[in-house]
Formats: sequence, C-alpha cells, structure tokens
Amino acid sequence: MKNTKMRRMLLLAACALLLVTLSVGATMAYLTSTTNTVRNTFTVGKVEIELDEAKVTALGVQDGDSRVQTNTYKLLPGRTYLKDPTVHVGDESENCWLFVKVVNEIAAIEGATTIADQMTANGWTAVAGAENVYAYNVAVSAGADVVVFESFTVAAEATEADLEGCDEKAVTIIAYAVQADNFTTAAAAWAAAPATW
Repeated sequence: MKNTKMRRMLLLAACALLLVTLSVGATMAYLTSTTNTVRNTFTVGKVEIELDEAKVTALGVQDGDSRVQTNTYKLLPGRTYLKDPTVHVGDESENCWLFVKVVNEIAAIEGATTIADQMTANGWTAVAGAENVYAYNVAVSAGADVVVFESFTVAAEATEADLEGCDEKAVTIIAYAVQADNFTTAAAAWAAAPATW
C-alpha cells in the first residue's frame, strides 16, 4: 500500500511537472513568435500626351502616312483642306482630362462647316472664362487618340483681298492634360491646372 501511495505521489508529481513544462513552453512559443516583413514599393504616376496631324501637301491632300507638328497650306476659295490635329494619350499614361487651345486666325474666311462646329461635333466644349480653350467631354484613358477636328474649308465667296488678309496667318493648337483622378469634371480639372497654361 505504501508502494501504491508512493507511485501515486510520483505520478501526480510527474503530471504536475509536465503541466508546468507545457505551460512554460506554450508561453515561450507565444512570446517568441516571429514576424513577416511588409515592403511597399512606389512608382510615380504620369500623364503623357502628344499632339500631331497628318502630313499634307500645300493643297491639304494627305501626303503619305506620317504625322507631323507643322503643315503649310495654299489658300483657295471653296477648297477643303485636311487638318486633323489629334491628341494621343500615352500607353503608360494615367486617365486624364484633355484640353486644347485653338487659335484660329483664318476664321473670317471659313466656309459653312467651321472648325468650331467640328469640335462641338467631336465632343469638345468651350471652357468658361478661358479664351479659345476647349475641354473634351469625358476623361480619356491610356492609349486613346482623340481628334480635335478633321478639316477646314475656305468659303467659296472669299475674295482675293480676303485671302491676302490671311497671308502668314495660322491655326494654332496646343494640347493640355490633367489627371482624371480626384476630378469628376473637366471644369474641376481645368480649375486646378497651372496658371501658366
């Protein structure tokens, strides 16, 4: 009986020791757990656009497939000339709002379908308070090509004096873009645009 009592006490002591060992071991495992590393890498967003038009002859006929920034025209009454300024949004660009400033120094001799009429038909709207500036009606995504207008026509009734008055005049287009992120309208984007524009 003494032997049984002693065995029970030893077994109880061994169980107590095992319980203490497990408790300490579990606590140590909890207190010494390792952590993973989180690494954040940042890149800078960008808005990229390019403006060009089809290369044409002096009479406004397409001359090959190349795109240029400058064309020279010979004005004749009643003639329609190809002029397709196009804003190309870069493939890596962020979505953006597009704007163009169109200074049309030959508006006085234009035919019935004017450059301004074509711009309206193509989705451009005049920006309030900004002379000759137009906004595209929707935000544009990377890789998009947006045509400003397709041509201009000299009025059939334009006289030689009218044409001479346009000698050395130009139609100048400047394109601008503002990120679409954080701007729900073109007007809001334009309001945030640099004053130097």
